[in-house]
Amino acid sequence: MAEQNIPYKIYLTEEEMPKAWYNLRSDMKNKPAPLLNPGTGKPLTAEELSPIFCDELVAQELDETTPFIEIPEEIRNFYKMYRPSPLVRAYCLEQKLDTPAKIYYKFEGNNTSGSHKLNSAIAQAYYAKKQGLKGVTTETGAGQWGTALSMACSYFGLDCKVYMVKVSYEQKPFRREVMRTYGASVVPSPSETTEVGKKILAEHPGTTGSLGCAISEAVEVATKNPGYRYVLGSVLNQVLLHQSVIGLETKAALDKYGIKPDIIIGCAGGGSNLGGLIAPFMGEKLRGEADYRIIAVEPASCPSFTRGTFAYDFCDTGMICPLAKMYTLGSSFIPSANHAGGLRFHGMSSTLSQLYHDGYMEAISVEQTSVFEAAEMFARVEGILPAPESSHAIRAAVNEALKCKETGEEKTIVFGLTGTGYFDLVAYQKFNDGEMTDTIPTDEEIAASIAKLPKVPEA
Repeated sequence: MAEQNIPYKIYLTEEEMPKAWYNLRSDMKNKPAPLLNPGTGKPLTAEELSPIFCDELVAQELDETTPFIEIPEEIRNFYKMYRPSPLVRAYCLEQKLDTPAKIYYKFEGNNTSGSHKLNSAIAQAYYAKKQGLKGVTTETGAGQWGTALSMACSYFGLDCKVYMVKVSYEQKPFRREVMRTYGASVVPSPSETTEVGKKILAEHPGTTGSLGCAISEAVEVATKNPGYRYVLGSVLNQVLLHQSVIGLETKAALDKYGIKPDIIIGCAGGGSNLGGLIAPFMGEKLRGEADYRIIAVEPASCPSFTRGTFAYDFCDTGMICPLAKMYTLGSSFIPSANHAGGLRFHGMSSTLSQLYHDGYMEAISVEQTSVFEAAEMFARVEGILPAPESSHAIRAAVNEALKCKETGEEKTIVFGLTGTGYFDLVAYQKFNDGEMTDTIPTDEEIAASIAKLPKVPEA
């Protein structure tokens, strides 16, 4: 085994927890392109965004210059219930792989929501309460974001309306019941409860849904009901800002023992976990202070980075949301019913898309069966059943560790373990029964969706 002076779990003290979120955009020379009004084609103003999002969150969304934004004390106190989260040295996985690589993972599943999503949910609920709102609406894929938001809304006494991607609603009834236990209403999307839902069902009868569909429904409900605002669990700049606590804690824990990672790996759906994990490391890279190899891992069934187009697109299938410049498969793209429900979004965060476009990080796609093979290995040796989303990062970390075994290089690998998979047992059952398949979209399917991208004049 490697050095014995590095503990299995590296914890920070409460005093060492971040007191401010890090705004990665402040260090970007090429800023992410602004959100556009789909009607005018012009950058959205705070006034135009305020009917959709809370006022404080609008300010955070548009702020590209402030490096650090203070975390309100009430949010910091809530964080202390489950943060700081541990940075774990995967000694057992290293031994299983017989690799000279040193592997660490930041574990974000140590709260009732089971994932990192609570970091932003509590912040968004706090600002909604501060504004005096009655409630919020949202979408959820795997159910982790909906679970986290229902917890946060319960804490602040807010109403919470969740539109859950239909395939996940059916596959994960227990996650749905946790949301209801915390007081949220949960509707499978697309549904007959909204105009956009009815339209999508008419065009795609029997569809299993997508995050893009669910976003459209949640936004419609928020904008039609006074006292409500829409909140999102990924993609947006404000979410990456809140999730920077992951990376800030990870870096502080590594610095405590003088450890510098060579490779940083995160699963990529809309970008919340990946953006949060890499934030301070990418900041050093942008400022020329250090260099890291950063890898985004996405499902082969929904490969926005690796097979998408960098262009303006709608964030939702119903085409009622603002336009964002991002790597996208097209807002009409509906991925196959894979089991990584949180990685089923057709596009990627504008901030991460710009960084990828500028060559600051890599991206790979991996197939579902290979992901679950890595998840099973990890569960058996590290004692945590990982979420399917997290297991994409595990797959890539294992691959990189095996490369080190071949070359003899002692690289240090850090990956994000976004959450646990105890509500994902239908997926594990299908894998164990040999019924899991890999469905990869054809070039023709992606091209057909890309052909429908909105026409936006280049600035």
